[in-house]
Amino acid sequence: MSNPATKTNKRNNTSMVMAARARGRWVWFLYALHRAMFILSRGRAGLHAYQICAQPIDPVRYATLRDDPSAVVQTVAPGNPVLAHFPRPSEVLARRFAEGASCHTILVKDEFAGYLWLSRNAHDEDEVRCRYLLPMTEPSVWDFDVFIAPRFRAGRGLARLWKAVSAELFAQGVLWSYSRISLFNQASIQAHERLGALPVAIGLFVHLGPLQLSIISKAPYLHVGIRHNHRPVLKLPIPVDTSIANKCASGATRTTNSAL
Repeated sequence: MSNPATKTNKRNNTSMVMAARARGRWVWFLYALHRAMFILSRGRAGLHAYQICAQPIDPVRYATLRDDPSAVVQTVAPGNPVLAHFPRPSEVLARRFAEGASCHTILVKDEFAGYLWLSRNAHDEDEVRCRYLLPMTEPSVWDFDVFIAPRFRAGRGLARLWKAVSAELFAQGVLWSYSRISLFNQASIQAHERLGALPVAIGLFVHLGPLQLSIISKAPYLHVGIRHNHRPVLKLPIPVDTSIANKCASGATRTTNSAL
């Protein structure tokens, strides 16, 4: 007979696979190589290593988080005065809206506290050259540029922002939210993994001026771009353990039914 404790330990050992990967020696080597390239080229060259993951839309995860009447999450449209508080150039914000991205912001006592952006169908990376195509078989979004104002980072602003956005996405039938995280950012990878994020792919991007070498663990695997408009197209796969999304959906349904 198998030991339940052994099964639990195995689950714990495999559940933080992305965090363990980010602590690997090869990641430290890549970071040192990036710094050397960046310094020697005076900023013209560098290396970016990404963990691409998918987080299940799980409203139940935030069920115990109490609502705060002073914290308001809303969708922001172009021209909204709150955009003036965003730490991004106005032309960047305008381009995102023009490309069809949507933005959700949180205000605490009418004070700007943070935001996150969502893309549908596809997303063009803005740090390197790469296009991510979301799966067509399961409703998904791409979340990016999640920001919380410094004075609200010790509170629950981020959790309340995600709670509201998750509830809205779940109501729309969305199952997954994809994103990319730098492998050099261990804290962010660990935080995502604690929220149930699953690894999807790894991408390494080496650039020198307009020249970019892309090495990806999924097709197209290898891509060389010699111009600013040359970029690989990565068709994002559905995470292997899709049962997690199904459990989230069934759990949220039970919670909704019990509340009626």
